[in-house]
Amino acid sequence: NFNTRHPTALKDIVDDVTAEMKVAMKARDNETLQAIRLIRTAFGNAAIDLKTEKLTDDQAQSVLRKLAKMRKESIQMFTDGGAEDRAVSEAAGLAVIERWLPSLADEDQTRIWVREAIAEAGKDHMGKVMGALMKAHRADLDGAIAQKIVKEELAQ
Repeated sequence: NFNTRHPTALKDIVDDVTAEMKVAMKARDNETLQAIRLIRTAFGNAAIDLKTEKLTDDQAQSVLRKLAKMRKESIQMFTDGGAEDRAVSEAAGLAVIERWLPSLADEDQTRIWVREAIAEAGKDHMGKVMGALMKAHRADLDGAIAQKIVKEELAQ
C-alpha cells in the first residue's frame, strides 16, 4: 500500500521525497502528489535561503517540521471555523509530511529532559531552561509540549 511506505535508510530525505513523488504520479494519487510538491517547493526555497545546492537531512527535517507545524495550525483553525472538509484535507497533507519526520518524544520523556535542563540551567529563568533543553534535544521535541512542561516544572 502506498500510504505505508517509509523512507529507506539508503536515500536521503530530499531524494526519497522525489522518489515518492514519482510513485504518487504513477498511482495518480493527487492528494499525496500535491503535498509532496509543496514539500519539494519548501525544500527548494530553503536551499536558496541557505545558499546550498541540496539540503542535508537535518535541514530537510527542519523544513518538514515547519510545514507540519503550519499544517497543525491550519487543521486547528479549520476545525474551529467549522470547515471540517478543509481540516481533513490538511490532515492528509500532514500525514504525508510526517512520513519523513522521526517521531517526537512523548510527555514522559520530555518531562525527564526538562528536569535535566532545569538541573543544568537553574529554576530562575524559563528562557535558559528552554535554551538548554532545545540545545540538547531540538530534533526530538515538540516545542509546544516542552514549553508547557517547563512552565509546569518551574511552577513547582
